[in-house]
Order: sequence, then C-alpha cells, then structure tokens
Amino acid sequence: MKVISDPVELRHTLHRNPELMFEEFKTTELLIKNIEGMNNLKILRPLKTGLIVDYKVNDGDYYLFRADIDALPIKEETGAPFASINNSMHACGHDIHTSILYGFLKQVVKNRINRNILFLFQPGEEGGGGAEKIINSGILNDYKIKKAFALHVTDEYEQGVIASTPGILFASAFELDIEFFGTSAHVAFPENGKNAFEALIKFLTKVNTLINEQSEKIIFGYGKITSGDVRNIIPGYAKIEATLRTLSRKKSEAFISKIISLLGTIERDSGIKYKLTRGTLYTEVDVDKKLYEKCKEALEDKFNFTDCGYKMTGEDFGFISKLYPSFMFWLGTRIDEQYGLHNPKFLPDDSIINKGIDIFNVILSEV
Repeated sequence: MKVISDPVELRHTLHRNPELMFEEFKTTELLIKNIEGMNNLKILRPLKTGLIVDYKVNDGDYYLFRADIDALPIKEETGAPFASINNSMHACGHDIHTSILYGFLKQVVKNRINRNILFLFQPGEEGGGGAEKIINSGILNDYKIKKAFALHVTDEYEQGVIASTPGILFASAFELDIEFFGTSAHVAFPENGKNAFEALIKFLTKVNTLINEQSEKIIFGYGKITSGDVRNIIPGYAKIEATLRTLSRKKSEAFISKIISLLGTIERDSGIKYKLTRGTLYTEVDVDKKLYEKCKEALEDKFNFTDCGYKMTGEDFGFISKLYPSFMFWLGTRIDEQYGLHNPKFLPDDSIINKGIDIFNVILSEV
C-alpha cells in the first residue's frame, strides 16, 4: 500500500474508495499505514474499524480532535477525476474531515508541539453511533481529556466561513420505524378489510397536530413510506421510516411517549395494530459556552466567524460533547453552486483542507 504524505492526495484516495459505516477496513488500514512510524505516536484500535492516535509529549492533560471516516450508500454524480469507483460516496464530506485531521496530525508531529493530543478517526457516524461505541469501549477513560474539537464541512456557507454557536449547535436525532398491520381486501369490498395505509395517514395528520402544539422546534420527517401490492387491493400493511429531531435527547424521549400514546389510540379505534422500532438515537451537540468564546476570540481575526444558531442536523459528536467541554463548528465550502450534504453532487474543493488544518492549528496554539 502506497504511503501518502499529502492530505489532498489522501482525500482523493479516500473519495475514490468510500466505505460504509463499520465497513471502513481499507480506510483504517490506509490511515495506519501512513501514520505508523511517526515520532511520539501510539495507535489504538478500540473497534474493528477506525483508530485513535495518541500523541503524548508530557504529563499534562489531553486535547481531543475528531474526524469521521465513513461514507454513504449514494451513487456519485460529480464527474470528478477522483470520483467513487463503487456505489457509495463521501457525500457528507468525511473524506475532507479525515484529510484535515491527518494533515493536522502531520504538522503536530513535524513541529513537535508540546501538548498531548488524541486524534480520533471515528467510524460509523452515519447512523451507526460510532462515537458512542468508542466511548462505551472504555478507551477514553485512560485519558484526562480537557477539551474536544470537531468540524463539519457544508456548502451552506461560503468557503472558509466558520459557523458555530454557544449551547445547542446540532439537534438530537432519533431514527424510528413504525409498522401498521391491518387486513387486505378487494377495493370493491372495503368492509372486509382494515386499511393499514389509512391508519398511517391518520397517524401523520395527528403527529403534525402534536408538533404544532409544541413551544419549541420539533421535526418529524419521513423519507420512505411502504404500502400495498396491487392497485385493487386494500393494503393490509404499511410502514414509515422516519426521523425525529428535537433540541435535546430528553425532549426526544418525551415526544416518543406522545407518539406511542397516539398509536395506541389509533389501534383502539381502528383495530389496526402497530409496531414501533427504535433506531439510533443521537444526543444533541452542546458547544461549551466558555470554550466557544475562547475559540471565537482566537479565530475571528483570522477567519470569517459567524454565530449560526442551532441547526436540526444530527451529529454523533454530541456524545463526546456531553463528556468534555467541546467546540464544534461548520466549515463553509461553497465556491459556486450549493448542493447540500448527502447530495450526489456534493464535492468540496481540495483547497478547504489546508484551511481546516490552519483552523485546528490556531485552536491548538491559542485556546
């Protein structure tokens, strides 16, 4: 395997060979190959994929810097010379995140920075809760971590813009599937059936009413609905794959209780049973207020820094932010058109990599 010294070249290699959550074996191998042998580094493997690099030069506390390494099951449409050669894609910019952290690590080692640092190359962010799994492995318990940092690229902002906010930056995100079990019947004899799709529609209507009654921002979004087999048969089964977004995990749990109560009412009224399956629950990303002010002071003279308020985006760095004073931020990438994250045409320019490295260097030296 070729050793790569340039973070941009690493980005191209990662982008060309994306791997889905917890399948990042070649990505992990590539990173290890390029990191092993550097001075003052110890490579740790708490999970089957991903790695932590321990840079220790004194007996003091640690800073933690994190990048996510997994891709999405999206077929790329960028036309880039280094476009994906499989049916997955780094459509959320994790190839950029990883390359920034790699370039930053190289500079720390080269400059012999006198600060202990953990570089976390984290797997399974895209719905797998990799950050929580890293924490649950217990490996971080061996370190006294003083502060934690992470970034996320986005073309919502122009290239080089740093956007963050004190307090809640990203929402609590909760995946859930809801199935409805009725009875199929010919459309000419609806009295012989129980229409599961109608129960689903009634549920969505009532959920929207519940949301409108809330005093704080809540999103109940659904990207996939499944129901029916043929045009003249009442569907006896329906399923909705949804995501719930609130400003805290506690509020997500409370709203789930309301959803369950609503489903119970529909079941009693219609005789159509339901099954609710919980998926990954991400806690909110909480930016430490004091750390935010320190980072803002350190960065705003050198970069375009803006307070963006909270976003309903989900990010599993939230688990880390609940353990340590943390600063996470958007890093703008837009030069021309805006496509948005998870879009098959999302492709930040390589030049953002050095900007990200420069930002991390300022944080390390001044915060």
